[in-house]
Amino acid sequence: MLAYKGFHQGLICRDYQFSMGLNVTEKANCRANGFHCAANPFDCLSHYPDTAHSEYYLVNAGGDMDEDNIDSKISCTELTILRKLELDQLLLHGLAYMAAHPLQPWSSRVIRDSATAFNGCAVARGVDPRARGKIGDILALAKENLYGTGIEEICLTRVDGNKVLPDTWYGVDLKERVAIR
Repeated sequence: MLAYKGFHQGLICRDYQFSMGLNVTEKANCRANGFHCAANPFDCLSHYPDTAHSEYYLVNAGGDMDEDNIDSKISCTELTILRKLELDQLLLHGLAYMAAHPLQPWSSRVIRDSATAFNGCAVARGVDPRARGKIGDILALAKENLYGTGIEEICLTRVDGNKVLPDTWYGVDLKERVAIR
């Protein structure tokens, strides 16, 4: 099963040194042991929120698996690390996941309607979502249909100071917006 995993720099998680390729352990219990990853890429940001000092990877979870239904966290006995994802790639995968699974519970990193970047990114979802940030921050937006049952459009952009200005609200169409109060 394809999934996502956050690490401290150097493929380290809970003082365990992972390696590219297959990693194997004996037991998988979401609350106690095993190798943890997430089906929803945004959940990696809940466990590894410091984007400047964390790394994110696309992984394949296999072997014995366990889920705890708190978020999309999975514990497995076999974790194959496939490739590193830069933050913008992780966010794009997250938007795609949200579009493919619009009725799944939201990650705690997804904010309804208006999001201000924190730790390098903002993720907003709504009928007319908007986000803002500082230079270098990434804004990820998901526009819902009127019923909240589907995603109609997504947008991923970086605050560059030219096309996307700092401390300015933008919608999925990259037009300036005002904040929702």
